[in-house]
Amino acid sequence: MNRFDIVIIGSGIGGLVCGAILGMEGYKVCVLEKNRQIGGALQSFSRDKVILDSGVHYLGGLHKGQNLYQIFQYIGILDQLRLTPMDTIFDTILIEGDEKTYAYAQGYEAFVSRLAEDFPGERDAIQAYADKIREVCSRFPLYNLRTGGAYEEKAGVLEIDAKTYIESITENKKLREVLAGNNILYAGQPYKTPFYVHALILNSYIESSWKCIDGGARIAQVLAKKIRALGGVVKTRAAVKKIVEAEGRVSHVELENGESFYADAYISNLHPVRTLEMTDTPLIKKAYRHRLQGLENSISSFSLHVVLKEKSFRYIPRNVYYHREGCAWTMADYTPDNWPLGYALFFSPSRTFPEFAASLTIMTYMKYEELREWSSTFNTTDSPADRGLSYKAFKEAKATRLLDLVEQRFSGIRDAMQTWYASTPLSFRDYLGTDDGSMYGIVKDYKDPVKTLVPARTKLPNLYLTGQNLNLHGILGSAISALVTCSELLGNEHFIEKIRHA
Repeated sequence: MNRFDIVIIGSGIGGLVCGAILGMEGYKVCVLEKNRQIGGALQSFSRDKVILDSGVHYLGGLHKGQNLYQIFQYIGILDQLRLTPMDTIFDTILIEGDEKTYAYAQGYEAFVSRLAEDFPGERDAIQAYADKIREVCSRFPLYNLRTGGAYEEKAGVLEIDAKTYIESITENKKLREVLAGNNILYAGQPYKTPFYVHALILNSYIESSWKCIDGGARIAQVLAKKIRALGGVVKTRAAVKKIVEAEGRVSHVELENGESFYADAYISNLHPVRTLEMTDTPLIKKAYRHRLQGLENSISSFSLHVVLKEKSFRYIPRNVYYHREGCAWTMADYTPDNWPLGYALFFSPSRTFPEFAASLTIMTYMKYEELREWSSTFNTTDSPADRGLSYKAFKEAKATRLLDLVEQRFSGIRDAMQTWYASTPLSFRDYLGTDDGSMYGIVKDYKDPVKTLVPARTKLPNLYLTGQNLNLHGILGSAISALVTCSELLGNEHFIEKIRHA
């Protein structure tokens, strides 16, 4: 019989961090993953001997003593990751009609000073903004690897609107756009996205920004290796079809192939709505199911993954965020005629000639509704299918328009391209299991923060949730969510102290 202490559904970063920590706490863990490759958004793929990342392009908080560093150090995987620090300038902001390049620098003193060079009359506003980020971040205990924090500690900052706050510190419209310039990292919405989401994400990169040389998939691989070393199992091509309840508890999970897996406790790293769809129990009321179903998911993405010709394009050692003038907060509100309203651009260096780029990824927003024509298709490496010529033509037309916009600021990119591969909201849907291809899961809303914070516990006492939908998305956000889940399951936070002092 497939019997374990804990079964984890989904091998995204949240599920894998849960598996590693619980394995270190003495539990026998089994992680079930529907795809051939583990990792969720950590997945990478190789084309023309070049590694291309599907979702992870840089990481924050990895300097010694910082939160993600301490988590990875405690688990014991840091020495197996090839990490390289980014330049002092880690992000640059470009705005339509403005030839200037605005820079975000690592370290708060450098961050303020560098922006003040471009906005010399706004130093006080920039300093106030930086101080507010640190103040807000200090109110989240687990983010700072502290124990014992209550909801009340966060309550005073959950209801601050990001756009409103930025507008409150300066009348300078250009500075407002620059401070919101990389919000494609969290799909920021005007007068909706809480400032804490903006702050928690940006803070980690200001503290330290890093590239994972072997791609995000390496993080998943070493976490899985750790789980196995602790006596656990990581099983791929194991799609869970049903979470079965009996006598008020989950008794087992059933796979699509008919296998069953049994455990004392279960953790789902899937979207909460998807988890509940699999779970037939009267303990989870219809009203709760409907509430979760009614929560808005973040928009999806169209991404171009480009392999460059050797020594054809100089490596740019920082990320680029571009938006059309006045659209820093509204890039997702495009029309078919004005798409795209902005993009993010990430470069990877050549291993042989590091002064040149080996590949690049261009990411922009795309609504799932644009893909309705092909929504009945399903295509992954395990279940390959041709979506047809019309889908190919759609991707080519979108790639052309996106490249037209990028070449306005980066001439020569087209000539340097060897091959390119496009992913759409359907790619996110099929690989990650979100019904609408959402990049970042449930949208947070400062007007009703409690409604959009999903607890790790469910009404089934041995079923828990983890992942980006609980608190925050991204590598760091999902890792912190794993700490929340482990705390609930273990009934204590003793391991947090171990992480902090690792």
